[in-house]
Amino acid sequence: MNLLNLFSRNTTTTKQQATKSEAPAHWVKCQSCQSLMYYKEVENQNYVCPKCGFHLRIGVKERISLLADKDTFVEYDDALKPIDPLKFVDKISYVKRIEEGAKKTGRTSSVVSGECKINGIDAQLVIFDFSFMGGSLGSVEGEKIVRAVNRAIEKKQGLIIISASGGARMQESTFSLMQMSKTSAALAKLSQHKLPYISVLTDPTMGGVSASFATLGDIIIAEPGALIGFAGQRVIKQTIGSDLPDGFQRAEFLLEKGSIDMVVNRNQLKNTLSDLLRFFNA
Repeated sequence: MNLLNLFSRNTTTTKQQATKSEAPAHWVKCQSCQSLMYYKEVENQNYVCPKCGFHLRIGVKERISLLADKDTFVEYDDALKPIDPLKFVDKISYVKRIEEGAKKTGRTSSVVSGECKINGIDAQLVIFDFSFMGGSLGSVEGEKIVRAVNRAIEKKQGLIIISASGGARMQESTFSLMQMSKTSAALAKLSQHKLPYISVLTDPTMGGVSASFATLGDIIIAEPGALIGFAGQRVIKQTIGSDLPDGFQRAEFLLEKGSIDMVVNRNQLKNTLSDLLRFFNA
């Protein structure tokens, strides 16, 4: 039987998208080149399409496995939980959204922060989880970043933040927006101590995250093809009243315009980070 037909039959039904459980777990379809690949083949490439190089989105667990030396990652501040100071309700309450995010990811925040070794070099590592409310920045996320900065200063280590976020969390309103200045001020203190901050932008890095700490790195790295910007393209196009260039807000376009320093393939990211940390530490 043709494998492409098998995939199509199992993933779509008439006028209705099939559930994930109905799709064959051992096949993956690239969102870019549409190639159908064996799951293990993609997993062994750190979820980079071996056909076209497209970088699939990955979670916190995969990020830690990719970057941290085995069994060296120690998580901090995992007990911090968001509250609902505004009693915010849109389609559902903020409390309910937090509960749904916790059920989906097994954590209470869109940020995981901790300490690890990267090719033997100690570093503070902060990772955004897009699966938790779109990786949005709230009070807890801002506090975790500030605490990571303080640990980096105390232990004289470099700081790495892996961003994957839709921006500031609307359910916290001004409390969320305050995290932009709070984290930026903390990073200024890190700079005063002459300690490196490396920002890694992944798909997507948008809104208040891109407008604050994500673009304040001593070195700003992006994964290939990552969507990076403040507002969405449709909003920008409507605002300025003209068409946007091809590849606008993609990592390669931003590198060409000088907004970021490097575009690094995921498979080379760990070595690149350790080389940079070693250089700054020297």
